[in-house]
Amino acid sequence: MELTRTEILPGVWLSHLRTDKFKTACLSLTLLTQLKRDTAAMNALIPYVLRRGTTRSPDMEALSARLDALYGTAIEPVVRRIGEIQCLGFYASVPEEDYLPGGKGILREATLLLGELLLSPVTRGGLLLQQYVDSEKEKMLETIRGRINDKRGYALFRCLEEMCCCEDFAVSRLGGESECEAIHYTKLSRHYRSLLQSAPIEIFYCGRAGQKQVVRDLRDALMTLPRGEIDEEIGTDVRMNALEEQPRTVTEALDVTQGKLVMGWRLGESMEEPDIAALYVFNAVFGGGATSKLFDNVRERLQLCYYAGSLVDTHKGILLVSSGIDFDKFEAARDEILAQLAAIARGEVTDAELESAKMGVASELRAMTDSQGELEGFYLTQALDGPDCSPMELAELVGEVTREQIAQIAQNTECDMIYFLKSDGSAQEEEDDAQD
Repeated sequence: MELTRTEILPGVWLSHLRTDKFKTACLSLTLLTQLKRDTAAMNALIPYVLRRGTTRSPDMEALSARLDALYGTAIEPVVRRIGEIQCLGFYASVPEEDYLPGGKGILREATLLLGELLLSPVTRGGLLLQQYVDSEKEKMLETIRGRINDKRGYALFRCLEEMCCCEDFAVSRLGGESECEAIHYTKLSRHYRSLLQSAPIEIFYCGRAGQKQVVRDLRDALMTLPRGEIDEEIGTDVRMNALEEQPRTVTEALDVTQGKLVMGWRLGESMEEPDIAALYVFNAVFGGGATSKLFDNVRERLQLCYYAGSLVDTHKGILLVSSGIDFDKFEAARDEILAQLAAIARGEVTDAELESAKMGVASELRAMTDSQGELEGFYLTQALDGPDCSPMELAELVGEVTREQIAQIAQNTECDMIYFLKSDGSAQEEEDDAQD
């Protein structure tokens, strides 16, 4: 696989990955904008509204017919958050022409349709259709409101919301409920036009077509793209230290039968010049897999939780631990999680733990080359903040990580937030009523 990166239009960059490995090509187009509470919901709604229809194909039925004619090409809206950058756009999966009878020109037609979705939505009086905006807004509101139904995900969200209360990172990828409710089709239309002019655009292609062909087709598809002053200042505010000297603790009560303990740390000086390979291995040693300290000790040996795992956000510089516990084991689980991190800081990592972590991380990175979706996400993050290497090259760097590097990362962490989701008593009341 050979990656080349080219600016094909002002503020529009193409990352082209040439490979014969897949029977489909993938093509993603992503607008980048700063994550902010007052605009996040509007940004997130835009690709879903655009996917409802274009001037040539004004409804979902007409669009589906065109996609079917392109041998089942799929184009779907995508909204992501990478650090404090909101990423919105489309992901297309296109059958490779070599496998199709008379399939020549399929990629070009799919590319032109992608540009049409972005630039030529069906409108009335120059405005996005009110019925499409209102319909997609209601769907997004259901998603935002339904977040509380996944208690594990909800606890993670609430921990980050409290931990980063003074930062844009507290905003979810879809924005807030009140901001979503306030969206009006006229305001969304103006915001959409403004975004087209100012947002940097990242395009990723992975497939058999050569770079010249892809560039030519994209330039034709985007020839009417209006460009003004490109917002080159978007980025993520990485805070090195905890907000207060002692970790803040937030407890919330809901109708749950299992407690959710989420703990958040700042990665501190490790984010001055982040060593991504070392951060990945540190996370695997701490709680990122079935051989990690959290799994072996907190879950298996001491049986303090039903699950416990860690994750590292290398863009924002945050370490999170998520666990499910009995309500009366809050203090014991919290203290043992802290103890396992302290042990890593002291260098108490066995050869077996280190090698198992490195093998697991390297295997996951190499497996990325078998998935176009994983490759697309990997190279999008590369375009935003690096490192400038392939998954295979990063896997090689993982093999060179030392115990001392792992210990230094643990030493640099500062615990910032402890969030505990406990029962409000309603579940117990229901059990008592059933017994009566």
